[in-house]
Amino acid sequence: MFEIRESRQGVRFKVKIQPRASKNELAGILDGAIKVRLTSPPVDGEANEACIKFFARLLETAKSNISIAAGETSRNKTLEVKGMPLEEVRQRLTSNLN
Repeated sequence: MFEIRESRQGVRFKVKIQPRASKNELAGILDGAIKVRLTSPPVDGEANEACIKFFARLLETAKSNISIAAGETSRNKTLEVKGMPLEEVRQRLTSNLN
């Protein structure tokens, strides 16, 4: 299972990014984080932008509701989702992992 928790601003969960993949997709759970494959390279913030767009589409929310709370320059990131309850985020992520 992946780690997900509430914060003052919203819901936070950890992701592990694999850049330069053949397609954008969830690739399971790794060390308590959601593994995500993204087609964009890890340069000039492209992978960060792709990550935010990917999760906005996946969670059916605006890109402005998703931010990188930690790990901007790392493959290991903590994402924060505003405006959605924890259980809704968990349910949407879990349903897309299977």
